[in-house]
Amino acid sequence: MSDQRNIFESKNQLPLAEQCRPNDLEDIVGQEEILCESSLLYRMLKTGKLSSFILWGPPGSGKTTIARLIADSAHYNFIPFSAVFTGIKEVKQVMRDAESNLLFSEKPTVIFIDEIHRFNKSQQDAFLPYVEKGSIILIGATTENPSFEVISALLSRCHIFVLKHLKEDHLRSILTRALNIVNADTLNISQEVITYLINHSGGDARKALNNLEAILTHHPSDEDITLDNVSKILSNKTFFYDKMGEEHYNIISALHKSLRGSDVQAALYWLARMFEAGEDLLYITRRLVRFASEDVGLADPNALVQAIAVKEAVHFLGFPEANNALAQLVIYLATAPKSNSIYTAYSKAAKDALSSAHCPVPLHIRNAPTNLMKDLHYGRDYKYDHQFRYNYYYQKYFPDEMDEKVYYTPSNYGFEKDIKRRLDWWQKLKYEQLKKD
Repeated sequence: MSDQRNIFESKNQLPLAEQCRPNDLEDIVGQEEILCESSLLYRMLKTGKLSSFILWGPPGSGKTTIARLIADSAHYNFIPFSAVFTGIKEVKQVMRDAESNLLFSEKPTVIFIDEIHRFNKSQQDAFLPYVEKGSIILIGATTENPSFEVISALLSRCHIFVLKHLKEDHLRSILTRALNIVNADTLNISQEVITYLINHSGGDARKALNNLEAILTHHPSDEDITLDNVSKILSNKTFFYDKMGEEHYNIISALHKSLRGSDVQAALYWLARMFEAGEDLLYITRRLVRFASEDVGLADPNALVQAIAVKEAVHFLGFPEANNALAQLVIYLATAPKSNSIYTAYSKAAKDALSSAHCPVPLHIRNAPTNLMKDLHYGRDYKYDHQFRYNYYYQKYFPDEMDEKVYYTPSNYGFEKDIKRRLDWWQKLKYEQLKKD
C-alpha cells in the first residue's frame, strides 16, 4: 500500500476544523448581518456586557465559534455543555453552582447550551428562574426554529440571532484558509476539487473541513489529488435536510408553491431534494394528493385520479423505484390548470357550518322511514326531481333560518369552464320556475 500523507503530526492531532476556528469576530465569514459593528451581538461581544440570547442557524454556520469567542473574551465564568449528554440533575447542579458563584464574584455565569432544542420542557423550565434573577446568562445554539423548540417563557427572555446558510464563496474562503494553515501549497489541489468539496458539504463549514482533512490524510502520497480520486474517498453526499425539523417544512412548502406557480423545473428540483435525502415517500405523496384537490381541483379532475394512482405506485414500488412515478405526478400537477375554488368553497361552508350548527334540517328534506316520522311531517312536500322536466325542481335545501349562500364559484380555466356552463343552466331553470310560481 502507498504511504499516506500525514500533515497533522505537528498540530497536536487537533482536527482541521479546530485548527481553522476563527480567533476573532472579524474572521467569521458569512454572518456579516448579525456581526456588523452596529449589531447588538457585535456590541455585546466587544463590550463583554452580555444578555441571554439564542443562536439559530444551520450546521457549520458558526454558532459554536461565536460561543467560544465569548468564552475567551467576556471574562465570565463560562460553562459549556451539550443538551445531548446533560440530564435535569446536572442542569440543577449547574444552576446552584452559578448562584453560589454570583454571591462570590458578583458576576453571572455564562451557560452555553449546544443543541438547546434537544432539552425537554422540564429541563428548559429549570433555567428560567436563574435567568430571571440574573444568576446566569444563557446562550443557546440550535439548528431548529426556536419558536417551535424553546418554551415561550424562556424565549421571551432571550434575543434571537439568526445565522445564515453559508454560500459557496464563504466555504471557498474557509477552505483556502485551511490549506494555508496546513501548508498544503505543494499538493496542488485544483479549484475543481475545492468546488466538489463545497458541493459535497451541504453548506456545512465543519463538514467541508472534515472532508478536506480526510483527503489530505488518506490520499496516497504517490498519486495526484484528482477529482476522480476525491470522489471515491468521499462517496456519500451530505444533504442539509432534517426530516423532523424546520427544513422538512421549508422544502415541502417550496415544492407546493412551485407547483402552484406552474414551475415544473423548480418543482422537480424540490422533489429531488426531498427524495434523495430520504424523506418519507408517503408524506410526499400525501401532500401531492392534497395539492391535486386544493390547487388544481375541478380545473382538471384527472389530477386527483393521477395522484391516487401514484399513491398506489409508491406503495408498490417503494424507494428508490418510486422516483419516476412521483416525478410524473409532479410534472402533471405543475402543468395542470390551477383553481382553488374547491378550497375556497369549503372554507366558506365550514365557517357557516360552525356558526349555524344549531339550525335543524328542514322537514321537507328529512328522511321518513317510520310512521312516527311521517306523522311529524318528515319529508312532507319534498319534490322528487326525476318526476319533473330536466330532472329538476327547485326547492330550498338550506336550513330555514339561513339565507341561501354561494360558496363555490368555478374558475374560468380547464374543466371548470364546463362546470360553470352547467351551473348557469341550473340557475336559469331555477329562475324560470321561481318566475312561474
